[in-house]
Amino acid sequence: MSLNYRDAGVDIAAGEALVNSIKPFVKATRTPGVLSDIGLFGGFFDARFPDYEHPVLVASTDGVGTKLKVASMADKHDSVGQCLVNHCVNDILACGAKPLFFLDYFATGRLAVHVGRDVVSGMAKACTENGAALLGGETAEMPSMYADGDYDVAGTIVGVVEKSHIVNGERIQPGHVLIGLPSTGLHTNGYSLARAALFPKYAIDAHLDELGTTLGDALLAVHTSYLHSLHPLIADGLLDGLSHITGGGIVGNTSRILREGLTLDIDWRSWAVPPIFDVIQREGNVTEAEMRHVFNLGVGMICIVHESRAEEVLQRLANDKPFYVGRVISS
Repeated sequence: MSLNYRDAGVDIAAGEALVNSIKPFVKATRTPGVLSDIGLFGGFFDARFPDYEHPVLVASTDGVGTKLKVASMADKHDSVGQCLVNHCVNDILACGAKPLFFLDYFATGRLAVHVGRDVVSGMAKACTENGAALLGGETAEMPSMYADGDYDVAGTIVGVVEKSHIVNGERIQPGHVLIGLPSTGLHTNGYSLARAALFPKYAIDAHLDELGTTLGDALLAVHTSYLHSLHPLIADGLLDGLSHITGGGIVGNTSRILREGLTLDIDWRSWAVPPIFDVIQREGNVTEAEMRHVFNLGVGMICIVHESRAEEVLQRLANDKPFYVGRVISS
């Protein structure tokens, strides 16, 4: 009896079915710069930027960690696709850039077409919302690497910023104010600790009154994109620093853009921490120091602004419910 690829665990027909099922989603993300259709060996994007005097490309790659485990438990996969794109958008936004295009990588042990389709449809939705093209990607079926039902996703985003509008923290001085924008919850970090704290006791569909929803829905809340709120302020030169609060928490991420001699004075009581973090801390008996180190605690993005501009920034972000987080001080 001869051996074939499907016997070895790889179903080429399923891969082709996935590609065909996602073509409409990908097509819907097409922007004027896209010069190719899905299926070629590479994606083509027009690199002329007539609206920029000195365009600078900014790129970033990331994943969504073990939030994927929660998605599999709940059998809900579109939101993690959205999270992946929005996370990457925020990373380059923190440098001042707006997105041009996105590339994805989807790897699994045994390809379930509906799961892959839902993940990519979420990516496409977020790409459309952020004005980015889903330019291409890769699907890998690797039965010897992943167990049945397991999958991983990663994405690469490329954006552009006017050189004079790059946000890199070089203008930050003592006295600069930290203004936070709220997260929807964990966003895409801390899920290994959250799962260890919660799932020995709760089912994924458990409804918790203090959350006002099921545990699964609270944990799968889509990572917020701050592009449309913050890019106009970047263009107007109002933001001297931006910190996307991911793994490492508020201090770990924001310290990355401070020059030597500066540190943070955080007022930890100045905003309301979402209840999902209280549940995790209580059920896992997690220390306050560990919570601050691992989670965003309800702060998705921090704007660092000169104190003379703080009130204007707060007013312009009023619909996003901004709040005071602290100040930059001399170390």
